[in-house]
Amino acid sequence: MTGATLTVDLDALADNYRLLRAEAGVEIAPAVKADGYGLGAGAVAGRLWAEGVRSFFVARLAEGEALRVALGDRVASIQVLDGMTPGAGPRLEAARLTPVLSSLDQAEAWIAFAGERLPAVLHIDTGMNRLGVSFDEAERLAGEGRLRLDLVMSHLACADQPGHALNGQQLERFIAARALFPDVRASFANSAGVFLGSDYAFDVARPGISLYGGGPLATPDARLRAVATVEAPILQVRRVQPGESVGYGAVFVAETPLDVAILAAGYADGYPRNASPAAFAAFDGVPRRLLGRVSMDLIAVDVTETDARPGDKVELLGPNALVDDVAAAAGTTAYEILTRLPLRAQRTYRGAV
Repeated sequence: MTGATLTVDLDALADNYRLLRAEAGVEIAPAVKADGYGLGAGAVAGRLWAEGVRSFFVARLAEGEALRVALGDRVASIQVLDGMTPGAGPRLEAARLTPVLSSLDQAEAWIAFAGERLPAVLHIDTGMNRLGVSFDEAERLAGEGRLRLDLVMSHLACADQPGHALNGQQLERFIAARALFPDVRASFANSAGVFLGSDYAFDVARPGISLYGGGPLATPDARLRAVATVEAPILQVRRVQPGESVGYGAVFVAETPLDVAILAAGYADGYPRNASPAAFAAFDGVPRRLLGRVSMDLIAVDVTETDARPGDKVELLGPNALVDDVAAAAGTTAYEILTRLPLRAQRTYRGAV
């Protein structure tokens, strides 16, 4: 008997990729940062490469280096969102990584290191006020013409709120900024942006969460398949009588006789401590409520009127316990749920890599 297991369904990942590609109608350059959203960047990128993907985005330089090793002799471009950090030039060049330049200082440092010898991506801020050069700075760089650019990009702040006024404002600003670089391809849409319509597609879309099964509007989307499934074995099934409590703090008290399964998983496995009592697990495909607090290594689940036994598996996340629902129960996002999963769970893969 083992602890929690994380099964990554690469066939489901491929199906989600095909859906996003069809919806966007343009090239897809997936975000595989944070080790492929916790699911293994090498395996994820390898399967997506087999599906036709030739460009990937990571956040950190070390992520890009690791992904280059994982891809081996498969030809793909890897963009590093952190850009040209101090002293990074030789490592970027050695691993054939493309920096995403987000400030004039980064642009100057890259020009000093590579000139027009190596390509870069220019990130233009259109209203998120996180990373990116301003319009005026982009105009200056365009006028100087010293950068060899493969792509200009920006990032949507409110794409998961289709009616938000900032979406249209950012689109107008990006259209104006993109016009400064008429011969360079452009990228704007993230997962939610893919579903905002063709005006947001440009040349390359950069989805992340929806590739991995999270809905573009932070709610379950029936068009997308669950990619990550977390299961935990039952250690013990115990009878709890009315008036008795379950777990730390006695926050749950039984009103009727219950059969309670104690699972070999907890927040040390990445399952959010505050998901209970709103979250559900699944046994034999049927939702089952969590009882009491999630502890470090154990979770209690109501399995009354089932034949649950020690060793049986309970699904904590997957097609019957959707990541967006678990995230909502914990007051967080699917992004955080997925990227926390590899803490202790044994990871396996389904589908060809």
